[in-house]
Amino acid sequence: MPKPEIALIISSYQQARHLQWVLASVAGQVGLEPGALEVVVTDDGSTDETSRMVEAFAHSVDFPVRFITHPHQGFGLARSRNDGVRASSAPYLLFLDGDCLIPPDHLACHLKHRKPGAVMAGYCCRLDRTTTERIDEQAIFRGDYLQWVPPSELRLLAKMDRKARFYNWIRHPRKPKMFGGNIGIWRADFERVNGFDENFQAWGGEDDDLRLRLRRAGVRIHSILRWTRTYHLWHPPHQTTPQKIRHGANVGYLGRAARLTRCANGLEKRRPEDLVVRFVGQFPQAKTALCRMPPALRNACRDGISGRQSAEVEVLVLPGRGRFSGRADCNLLVVAGGSAVAGSLARQAHLVVSGQGPAGHGFGFHQWEEVLERILHGDTRKDPIEQAREWAA
Repeated sequence: MPKPEIALIISSYQQARHLQWVLASVAGQVGLEPGALEVVVTDDGSTDETSRMVEAFAHSVDFPVRFITHPHQGFGLARSRNDGVRASSAPYLLFLDGDCLIPPDHLACHLKHRKPGAVMAGYCCRLDRTTTERIDEQAIFRGDYLQWVPPSELRLLAKMDRKARFYNWIRHPRKPKMFGGNIGIWRADFERVNGFDENFQAWGGEDDDLRLRLRRAGVRIHSILRWTRTYHLWHPPHQTTPQKIRHGANVGYLGRAARLTRCANGLEKRRPEDLVVRFVGQFPQAKTALCRMPPALRNACRDGISGRQSAEVEVLVLPGRGRFSGRADCNLLVVAGGSAVAGSLARQAHLVVSGQGPAGHGFGFHQWEEVLERILHGDTRKDPIEQAREWAA
């Protein structure tokens, strides 16, 4: 049996009827080679008829369908999507929300337009409540709902596509944006950044975070909207959805000072010793400082020092000489009590900690694990200048 070429990861929670219509649109896909598709419905702990409905669907189609779930512990979309990837095998992944219909050529379009080192991202046409209530299997199979989309929605998506192409033309460092309900991505690129960050446990932010980490890893974001889009079925918003995005529960974590390209709480659960750390510059008793670190962390530092891996964390100790390279995910400044801190160094630091002895090595390198845990979990100060002044006072 041929290996699947594309894995469709469909996330859902307590929306069995919407999911039923979405799966009907999946069954109507055209332009795929036999054996090219696998489907994983990844559930966030539904207690309705979702599992039974997916099981019935799996027996009605000629491609593999898996259903995975876990106990519901709040809004866990990032975890659900990662679970779906773990349960799949295809080299190309397509994420879909369980409340979004797809047109008959949606999967074929994503396969046709995929590019090495690039994400093909799109968005949805939003169907209102009245239109959603008209949806049934016949409307899906005949494609009737495609004619029910307000022209304003189509104009909005056309504008989004033009903006995305413009951002890529000028090589914008952060844009275009990317929305998790319609993302085509190579498995290798997804694994390179360790997938979605499961520290996002309420509505919003996980897509933006993934985009920023992919960009850091050198993966570009391209628009698929010229060729296909999804169609969002109306439903009441989730209880954790804020009225304004800036009031969302995840805004603070999304805006953390240091963002690891390979997140800590993703496909793999990373530990402090998994980080690659490099000391930069020169400071007294550097060898003593390194030797006092726990063995696992010491090995990680040696990897960074020897250049076998790019450093995720660069450490600069004051007093001493040196500067951050600007290539690490996190700049850690260790300041001995009373040491003067240059404003430029403080501005470059994502985290500043206090040393308790000469040259900062008395910072207690037994505390390294605690500090690296903070970095792993995004506990980094937004205002390192203020913290540096506080430590040096």
